[in-house]
Amino acid sequence: MHSRLTIIYNKNLSYAFTLSRRCLWILGIWPDPFVPLSDFQRLSVRFIIVTCILCLYVIVPQLTNMILAWGNVARMVEHVASANFSLMALCKLVGTWYHGQTLRVLMTSVMTDWMTSKDHERNTMLNIARRGRVLALRCYVASSCTVVFYVSLNILKFHRNKYQLHRPLVYKFAYPYNTEKSPSYEITFFTQLSGGVYSALINCTIDCFVSILVLHICAQLINLRTVLNKLVDDLAKKVITSGEFKKSLATITMRHEHLIRNAKTVDDCYSAVLFIHMLAATFQLCFESFQVFTIVSNHLNISVIRVAFLSFYVLLVLTHLYIYCYSAERLLIESTGMAYGVYECKWYDISSKDAKSLMFMVYRSTIPLKLTAGKFGTFSLEMFGTTVKTSMGYLSALLTMMD
Repeated sequence: MHSRLTIIYNKNLSYAFTLSRRCLWILGIWPDPFVPLSDFQRLSVRFIIVTCILCLYVIVPQLTNMILAWGNVARMVEHVASANFSLMALCKLVGTWYHGQTLRVLMTSVMTDWMTSKDHERNTMLNIARRGRVLALRCYVASSCTVVFYVSLNILKFHRNKYQLHRPLVYKFAYPYNTEKSPSYEITFFTQLSGGVYSALINCTIDCFVSILVLHICAQLINLRTVLNKLVDDLAKKVITSGEFKKSLATITMRHEHLIRNAKTVDDCYSAVLFIHMLAATFQLCFESFQVFTIVSNHLNISVIRVAFLSFYVLLVLTHLYIYCYSAERLLIESTGMAYGVYECKWYDISSKDAKSLMFMVYRSTIPLKLTAGKFGTFSLEMFGTTVKTSMGYLSALLTMMD
């Protein structure tokens, strides 16, 4: 029996998390509930390598180049855009690693939900997971297209300059060794290139992971509301006694508190990271839109590959922001929906004493569960529109500086 439940869990977990699970393992930060805690606490070599590549081969070079290009707005924007995107990825990577033990406990809870759910509950969970998969697929498609054009641009750059005396890197920087001689040049070039690829992979993977975690909690809230409605219906039809009703209601209340704690755990783990994401995404959208606008307005002779890269880059940033806003909006709706679920059940057919017991659930559900950005803002579809609007305001300021 246990073996059968484990098989069901692995199958459903693979369906729900899909690429996120494998990619987080590649990055060395997958919060695997099956790994012993002593092994899990060891720092992964993969995590250290990825962190060093992002810091030493993307973020530091581009921030240095931005300082050196001070006064040239176009060049500053170009340098800071890649540094900003990689810095956002680094924060998510370190944040997920730092809260690894907490997330491991949360994944254990997810595992238990899949293993103990009934057929109709599992159908609801699969339906919500399917929506999460669609969002994740769109994010990975946008990320893959961006990476393909990014790699293509730099491979062409490498091919054109491989026989030149002064061979440029992906990101110009004065390393403490001669980068113009082989094989140092090739190693440095492709390490920097891999840093850009890692940035896209990390952002996409962790964004999808958090979104699916939030949607899983939404599915559990829907199932809990269904159980509550059935319980009240059974009491109204005299199928169960008042004592059995109160006992089952206490179990539902404890389950509701458990889901609230899980939602707060996700928010506590990623609130600071999401604040950085919100700010970085706002500026990133501004920077990439600025580059596209500059190319179009000045009729610059830019390759089609670069234009396509920048276009998919803008789409990627919007997609990453949207999946957070969608999942957070759904969490807010489903958490307050518990109170509406009480109103919709047949409370008027049960005794006033039993009906009063339902008010505890109503009171607890009036406070919506949220996914916050550093406690300063709440992710929602409204925030998505506000962020895009703010980003376009920054773009207007940048264009004014150019004039």
